Amino acid sequence: MARDLVVMKFGGTSVANPDRILNASQKAAKARRRGQEVVVVVSAPGDMTDELIELARRVSSKPQGREMDMLLATGEQMSVALFAMALQAQGISATSLTGGQAGILAEGAHMQAKVSRILRGPIRRSLAAGRVPVVAGFQAANGAGEIVTLGRGGSDLTAVSLAAALGARACEIYTDVEGVFTADPRLVPTARKIRALGYDEMLELAGAGAQVMLPRAVEVAKRFGVVICVKCSFNNEEGTWIMKQDRNAAGAEQAYVSGVALDRHLTQITIAGVPDHPGIAAAIFGELASDSIPVDAIVQSSAKPDKTNDIAITVSRSRSKAALAALHRAARKIGGKKVSADDACAKVSVVGVGIKNASAIPATIFQALAAKKINIQMISTSEIKISCVISERQAQDALRALHDAFGLGKAARPPGRDPS
Repeated sequence: MARDLVVMKFGGTSVANPDRILNASQKAAKARRRGQEVVVVVSAPGDMTDELIELARRVSSKPQGREMDMLLATGEQMSVALFAMALQAQGISATSLTGGQAGILAEGAHMQAKVSRILRGPIRRSLAAGRVPVVAGFQAANGAGEIVTLGRGGSDLTAVSLAAALGARACEIYTDVEGVFTADPRLVPTARKIRALGYDEMLELAGAGAQVMLPRAVEVAKRFGVVICVKCSFNNEEGTWIMKQDRNAAGAEQAYVSGVALDRHLTQITIAGVPDHPGIAAAIFGELASDSIPVDAIVQSSAKPDKTNDIAITVSRSRSKAALAALHRAARKIGGKKVSADDACAKVSVVGVGIKNASAIPATIFQALAAKKINIQMISTSEIKISCVISERQAQDALRALHDAFGLGKAARPPGRDPS
């Protein structure tokens, strides 16, 4: 494919009504008139996916996954048809495509399928004929030719996967914010837009609660070297570039904090009185794995005089019921005494390069939280992230305290990571 090809993905807020569809289509038309090859990916309009889910619940308490996929895919199909019409009205040849028609194949369960392959032929033929392919995000076809969906936020995955398969120069993600910020600007008024981030930093921020990008999409971008730009649909400001970063640009040993993130959608579940001997943890997490429940953080207490300990985990609140059921099963098998859940918790995270080996960074985190009398319930770390589970009622105070503690506000500038 030609290197001057761009994939432009427009989220639900960008296509929420006819005026916004026209606005978004003008951006695609402008790029096409500049001579670029353009592939468009769109989400369902506004909150339509949530509305379709609620509609399903009104007719069935337990709708089957296949029928849910058939229903949910209609939102994106409405968007692609309207977007293609808007381009055609501006004199730009365009064609709307479902995920399957665009050659996107997936495998796995309904409502949580994974992209397995992209057949480039359908997109190539549209581009060769001078048409802009407008592709339905969030959906694909499985081996049986049935519609499957990729999970919430799956349109990001569609766009990045197409960009990787087509060798696009960039994948532009248009949303209702101007890029990735040092914190959620709705919660931290002094938050500053970040000019550029490495894939790992964006992965950690997304996994820690920043909702700008789907983590699965960033993983694909990292694997295939897709350059992403997150920008706003409603203005022409430069956004945030996500790409491979040169660690030596800011000094090979220099640590810095890129941003802080908050996740309010966590549940902490504890199994108390767990026998303290080999194989117990394997039994517990085997039950979680059997239901494909990802675990965010794990803490095990020291053994007590009665030779038991407590194991606590955090999971996404959307999977808390399933996790609780799995841990009740595990407790019965291993002789655990009690299983309890706490939905009133949140996770605040600090993300940046070199955090693991910079002792001043964790010290600053704990001092900032202590100054606000915020108790830490659990701590988890990675090479570039430190996360603390805290009470949900103190979540916003914690986020602002950490943002201030690392000088991430508009008046401050961390080490330069320029997209050029």
